[in-house]
Amino acid sequence: MLTDFLPTTKKECELRGWTELDVILFSGDAYVDHPSFGAAVIGRTLEAAGYRVAIVPQPDWHGDYRDFKKLGRPRLFFGISPGAMDSMVNKYTANKRLRSEDAYSPDGRHDCRPEFPSIVYTKILKEIFPDVPVILGGIEASLRRLTHYDYWSDSLKKCILCDSGADMITYGMGEKVTLAIAKGLAEGKSLKELRDIPQIVFLADKEDIPGGIKSDDIILHSHEECLRNKRAEAENFRHIEEESNKMHAQRLIQGVDGIYAVVNPPYPPMTTEEIDASFDLPYQRVPHPKYKGKRIPAYDMIKFSVNLHRGCFGGCAFCTISAHQGKFIACRSKESILREVREVVKLPDFKGYLSDLGGPSANMYGMHGRNPKACEVCKKPSCLHPQVCPNLVNDHSALLEIYHAVDAMPEVKKSFIGSGVRYDLLLHHSKDEKCNEAARQYTRELITRHVSGRLKVAPEHTSDSVLYLMRKPSFKLFYDFKRIFDQINEEEGLRQQLIPYFISSHPGCKEKDMAQLADLTKRMGYKLEQVQDFTPTPMTVATETWYTGYDPYTLEPVFSAKTQKEKLAQRQYFFWYKDEEQQQPHHGRQHQSAPHHDRRNGGTYNARDSRRPYEPQGKRDSNRKRDTKTNYYHTKKQKR
Repeated sequence: MLTDFLPTTKKECELRGWTELDVILFSGDAYVDHPSFGAAVIGRTLEAAGYRVAIVPQPDWHGDYRDFKKLGRPRLFFGISPGAMDSMVNKYTANKRLRSEDAYSPDGRHDCRPEFPSIVYTKILKEIFPDVPVILGGIEASLRRLTHYDYWSDSLKKCILCDSGADMITYGMGEKVTLAIAKGLAEGKSLKELRDIPQIVFLADKEDIPGGIKSDDIILHSHEECLRNKRAEAENFRHIEEESNKMHAQRLIQGVDGIYAVVNPPYPPMTTEEIDASFDLPYQRVPHPKYKGKRIPAYDMIKFSVNLHRGCFGGCAFCTISAHQGKFIACRSKESILREVREVVKLPDFKGYLSDLGGPSANMYGMHGRNPKACEVCKKPSCLHPQVCPNLVNDHSALLEIYHAVDAMPEVKKSFIGSGVRYDLLLHHSKDEKCNEAARQYTRELITRHVSGRLKVAPEHTSDSVLYLMRKPSFKLFYDFKRIFDQINEEEGLRQQLIPYFISSHPGCKEKDMAQLADLTKRMGYKLEQVQDFTPTPMTVATETWYTGYDPYTLEPVFSAKTQKEKLAQRQYFFWYKDEEQQQPHHGRQHQSAPHHDRRNGGTYNARDSRRPYEPQGKRDSNRKRDTKTNYYHTKKQKR
């Protein structure tokens, strides 16, 4: 029934008996009523709190703007959710060519959203309803909340509030902050009176900043200074990343256009009860009926998957998760997860196979700091780099319990793990032998029960110097994990493949590093195609390094391949076995591929979102010396 979904038209509002709306959401994505799609989450959250909310998916921004007028004026505010991916990442490849399809649009059409919906939608709404507040949310606004580099225009851009004319940004995961804004406006407060709400960004004159500029505020270099001095932009980013990943963050203030962009600290990570409440809302788990007969690629990818947690403490240099979700893990309860699985198995085309029990990183569920007080003062963006934090409890036991409970359900034939697995967590030798045993058990069960023929992992490179800048572990650990993978397959009589992801042209990567990568992977029997040319995306340390030429943490110069000739020269090392690639001049055509819905970050794009499938061949290197601390089977044989 139409009334089971959030209304999208005036007729659907009338079916509910509504003559006025409190909040109207405009979404750059098709409306899929599912907890992996941000507009649905925010809409359902507001609905559960008693607000009358409607959603206008992919409004036509041409002509007479009828889609922006059709539901009238909301009582509280307009909310804009530009999409589950940054619109420019969603629209263009690393070579700045138009992608073949938009995964979040019906039938993959790429003409359903403009570039920068946050800006386009806001300007239209402000033209029609100039006195109604417009609140920006979602990935695009979240990652463009301060001065940032935009790869597609090759320019340094201001806080997106400046270009859009919106009133406020809610960054990160938006349930709590959106409810706080709605509550304040419903009580008759002005937006100016709501500037103390956590996790918002607003523009203000110096005298209008709540409490004035305080001694513990972090004053960033102004936008104008960043335009003059790339080193200033690099210095800014260290503060931005650190404050995104602290338990008790400081307020950030940046001058721009004679006023200030103010970023309030985020809310604490959601509790299990809070995140359960969000996932337990009455989602229909399918696209709105208006899309009947049309395919929404991103939905097809995740409709039989279940997200177990939020947050990632990996801190990969090219990934946006830390800027949006932070490093602290917020876990759902086992009961909430099982409730969702029971809903999934009821879907009419469910055949008994769950495509993913995952999260931003599949095997971080339930992990936390042994000493919470140490976590409260920590500002490192990664708990795994340059080595695994000694305070980290990397216990896989709770995750195994969930796998066992799901697999025990009679409707489930098999559950797969489609999200990325951090094998460095599996190989880490903890002082707690219980954690080590759980990691060994998890590794065996993952490989024997939860792989659909191919297990995807992400070494990303083979050069230690490049991996250090990526905040990834040494490639030696991939050798170790591959030996374990092959050994278990041999013991169990399985013929499965281990699929590694790699990136070329990452900051710090030179042609000699790519030559080494080609040589090492060739020796291992791989013919690589699951690869990605580094794409600078807003608010990652890799992008800031690429643009500024400096490591934001050391301010040391870093080389980056920037020209098309340099980037294609690096990329061709992946394809030493393809005659047509080797014969291409460096101005050859860059491969185009469509984005996929990355369950590891709830739809957030990172630099590996568009890669090509590949087929590894050959036997494992069985002669390489084993590491006694990290090798799974060395430890097991000693026990025997």
